[in-house]
Amino acid sequence: MNHHFPLPQGGELYLQRYPRSAQHSLQAWDAADEYIISELMTQEWDQSAPLLILNDGFGALTLALYHHSPCSFTDSRIAELALAANARDNDLEPGWQPLNSLAEGLVADEPAPGLVVMKLPKTNAMLEYQLAALSRVMGPDTLLVAGAKARDIHSSTLKLFEHYIGPTHTSLARKKARLIFCRPEPNKRPAPLPAPLAWPLEGTDFTIHNHANVFSRASLDIGARFMLEHLPADEPGRIIDLGCGNGVLGLMALAQNPQARVTFVDESYMAMASARLNVSENLPEAESRARFMVNNCLDGVAADSADLILCNPPFHQQQAITDHIAWQMFVDAKRVLRHGGHLLLVANRHLDYHQKLKRLFGNQRLVASNRKFVILRATKLS
Repeated sequence: MNHHFPLPQGGELYLQRYPRSAQHSLQAWDAADEYIISELMTQEWDQSAPLLILNDGFGALTLALYHHSPCSFTDSRIAELALAANARDNDLEPGWQPLNSLAEGLVADEPAPGLVVMKLPKTNAMLEYQLAALSRVMGPDTLLVAGAKARDIHSSTLKLFEHYIGPTHTSLARKKARLIFCRPEPNKRPAPLPAPLAWPLEGTDFTIHNHANVFSRASLDIGARFMLEHLPADEPGRIIDLGCGNGVLGLMALAQNPQARVTFVDESYMAMASARLNVSENLPEAESRARFMVNNCLDGVAADSADLILCNPPFHQQQAITDHIAWQMFVDAKRVLRHGGHLLLVANRHLDYHQKLKRLFGNQRLVASNRKFVILRATKLS
């Protein structure tokens, strides 16, 4: 399927999602991306000043504004790879500055951007973090334009923009998308960056720290809670916590397997920062046995190098519900596991992953189940 994104000059870009698959050829932008680009043609902003782009899912905004040499901030390694892949497909050399969501560039003092373009993040916690960071860099003439599905923009959303930045108004809805326009309020003091949220891990002496964009940030994910009851103990070898989030599974694997080495893998920079913080704060003596990797699944990880892979796979990519990320995790896990190694995963019962594992590994076993979740184990035999 061909996907073409309209450019403000009247041209078009060829864009695909990432990871790429003919079976999952979903459109690589949405109506809010189109709305933002068309609206910028009517707005006045200082084009000699820096341009910041936040949360560009697959590169549509960054490549459409390519000639302005933007700084593109994301928390997603997959988004970074999508941007680079789509630039190659369109014969564009990297002309933007890629920065992750925790990069110091977002809190630098000078120079102030002329324009900030934002796709609303999924959570208010991430939105508050980013607005606080922007309050520290936006100048009196900076224009902030944010876009999202109209249903995701609420009065509480607008109050956050007003609280952190200044006067705010919205556009009319177009193709079920809406825009937010905001300019700094004169003499408003920059907001402090929100600290990671912390809470005690039940049944342990551990405190779990969570940056703004971590899944199930405010409490223990119920799938992870079930998985914790069935983690192995006193096993040697190499363990991978794949899609680790805040790293709670890998943290407990380190604690319960003092002879094992654990690699934490996630595509989110904030998730990886949280996992690293949780190990250093709770098990500093185990830091030498821990490795942290921001990655698209297990790209580049050596084959036959792991004894056990723990996985609590996502079933969505940004706003789209899909199982193709989980499938890639399973395929990568089989490649990376040694002969006789195991994939241990927790998933919602309705996702039918046991059939996928049986097709891929040739085997699978139900370890445990409750009304909502199953824990499955597959063994690499070939």
